Amino acid sequence: MSDHDRFPPGWSEERVRRLLAHYEDQSEEEALAEDEAAFESTTETVMGIPNELVAAVRELLAKHARSD
Repeated sequence: MSDHDRFPPGWSEERVRRLLAHYEDQSEEEALAEDEAAFESTTETVMGIPNELVAAVRELLAKHARSD
């Protein structure tokens, strides 16, 4: 099975391994700092979404990403 069949566009096994290593090696303090930085971002918004709307929001985000 090729990476194309197993991962979404732009992702590969190596990218997944690097991401897992990043979070597995992170201290609690580093994780907290990363979370706090996400809430302070001026280019993205963090919000609660009702579970039943998550699929629809993901679809909208995917459409937006394809339009860029």
